[in-house]
Amino acid sequence: MENTEQLTIPAFGYELIREVLIPELLGKETPEILYWAGKHLARKFPLVSMDEVISFFEEAGWGYLQILKQDKHGMELEITSPLITRQLKLKTDGCYKLEAGFLAEQIQTQKKVRTEAYEEVMKKTQVIRIILRWDIKDTIMNG
Repeated sequence: MENTEQLTIPAFGYELIREVLIPELLGKETPEILYWAGKHLARKFPLVSMDEVISFFEEAGWGYLQILKQDKHGMELEITSPLITRQLKLKTDGCYKLEAGFLAEQIQTQKKVRTEAYEEVMKKTQVIRIILRWDIKDTIMNG
């Protein structure tokens, strides 16, 4: 199998797909579909720890994921990358529902509690903040 770690793609190609083609295909439902798609991807790639989730983000080219804080009701994470910095400099908004849905599903599976996520675009600091919330009483069964 070829070592894909050494392969790179131009930012413009990535942005064409993410910022132009996908919204064109999905229309006004783009955010909701991307959130669902992120959850679906998480089920296809189940990860057993936050370290694995952090590694997945880097390998997928989604950015560098960092835990800012965590308590019994939720977690705040931050995603940074040169691509995010570029996107936020070039335009006023972006959609990071794919990443939010992926994180919601991964944490829900790991913690076995229903988990939802939403993202905040932090234009000044050029990062994406993901807020995860769960109710420890709302447990889920395996599968």
